Amino acid sequence: MFFEINNKRSVVILLLLFIWQLSHLTHAQTPSTVSGYVFEDLNKNGKRDSDEIGLVDIGVTNGVQVVLTDREGKYTLPASEDMIVSVIKPSGFSLSLNEKNQPEFYYIHKPNGSPETGEKGVAPTGDLPSAVNFPLYRTDESDSFSVLLFGDPQADDLTNAGYFEKAIVDELIGGNGAVFGLSLGDLGARDLYPVYISNTAKIGIPWYNLLGNHDMNKGDRDELTDETYEASFGPASYSLNYGNAHFIILDDVVTPDPYGRSSYVGGFREDILAFVENDLKYVPKDKLVVLAFHIPIYEFEVGPDQFREGDREKLFALLEGYHYTLSLSGHTHSENHHFFTPEEGWPNEGFHHHYNPGATSGSIYVGPKDSYGTPSSIMRDGTPKGYAFLTIKGNQYSYEYVPSGDNDWKMSVHIPKIVPQVKKYRGEISVNFFQGSPRDILEFRIDGGEWQLLEFKPDYDKFLLDLHYEWDHADTLPWGIRPSTPLISSHIWSTRMPSDLPLGMHELEIRATDWLGRNYSTRKTFEVVPDHLQ
Repeated sequence: MFFEINNKRSVVILLLLFIWQLSHLTHAQTPSTVSGYVFEDLNKNGKRDSDEIGLVDIGVTNGVQVVLTDREGKYTLPASEDMIVSVIKPSGFSLSLNEKNQPEFYYIHKPNGSPETGEKGVAPTGDLPSAVNFPLYRTDESDSFSVLLFGDPQADDLTNAGYFEKAIVDELIGGNGAVFGLSLGDLGARDLYPVYISNTAKIGIPWYNLLGNHDMNKGDRDELTDETYEASFGPASYSLNYGNAHFIILDDVVTPDPYGRSSYVGGFREDILAFVENDLKYVPKDKLVVLAFHIPIYEFEVGPDQFREGDREKLFALLEGYHYTLSLSGHTHSENHHFFTPEEGWPNEGFHHHYNPGATSGSIYVGPKDSYGTPSSIMRDGTPKGYAFLTIKGNQYSYEYVPSGDNDWKMSVHIPKIVPQVKKYRGEISVNFFQGSPRDILEFRIDGGEWQLLEFKPDYDKFLLDLHYEWDHADTLPWGIRPSTPLISSHIWSTRMPSDLPLGMHELEIRATDWLGRNYSTRKTFEVVPDHLQ
């Protein structure tokens, strides 16, 4: 633009404006590197004092590159104007926690703040400090420990947030032995994050989170859809160590959907895969590597693929040589397992176990009342809402799914109450072993007799079908919201109901032996009566 300067006052104003703009641009520039110290905070004041030494060989990342601290505890990383620098918690040390039990392991640098989206983002952070330091606290840390897993809390309004608090959080105060908790995405309405954070804080243990599709801001650039999440929880991809396990938390929600079918799809951006590659450079092969993300890397439901083709294989290629691994996901609101073999692209011997441990919101707060007076929210595969414990011993692991309100309930058994005394009968024994996998064995016996195998036969959960029948045939509108449409459950075992038995009451016993060698059992009675045709 060309314009004429008519007087000296205009010249002065323009000169001052030019100087201010130059100063402002210089002020906003980010140095090419970020550096600082990881140190043992002996007096726990959060600051590095003169007598507090740096810690050597501690990982620090800018979200892509990963470096180890030198002998003085110093690190240096490339810097940008949109980065989160985080320390990778080492085993034997703990992180500081804020008043809401959120680990303080990161520093956000966005000098101009988040782009305007109409939602809360990161406020402008200003200049990059001359040193971004991370305090750590030496602690006794056992190689045997448990982690509490929440799939999809998804408290989308204050009513559902109250259900989440009453039916999940309140029975877990103290953590029930878990050393930290992890929510597997879809945390709740983004404007209600403070409510969700206050709820998990009540449990009283450090709480980590990851990004789900409901946690994304709208936008057409995937790397900018996590701004509200970042403002509340920090980086969407990070890692930490505990005992002999290394946890890698990843954003696997890609938007827009490259297939053009919806607003997102599962997958990994190249910068996220680069972070995994750089992170694993410093992870010994004898550690258990636990990966966690929101969208499963296996298609548990029939329909269009929910995970981008080729991305799983890229992740698996980075895990070559790691023989102790597990991955976790949410998203499905059902309980699932898959064991990837070399024929499916797993690059090591044996298999890679992917565990999808249901949802704390169940089928998102629908259905009849439970013992808490909240929606029972039975999931579409017949699993009650609840949570899971991941128990780690060295580089081995086990898991336990815990239904809310009835913590010892491991399976539902559906049989006829009355059985006619005939040689063959069309009634069925149908067992839903909630945390069951295709590698498990289920058996039954009558009145303490010989054990007989049940057939692994994915099917609809019969109790959930009963609930729908009740809704369809009710004379008055039932309480709450109609349960979600059932889907084929991946953990159903069944067989024909025995009927050639003496008249009277009998006891059916079910025994489940899972692939880890653990046994679970339950009993149910039924009555054999004369056939009305006799």
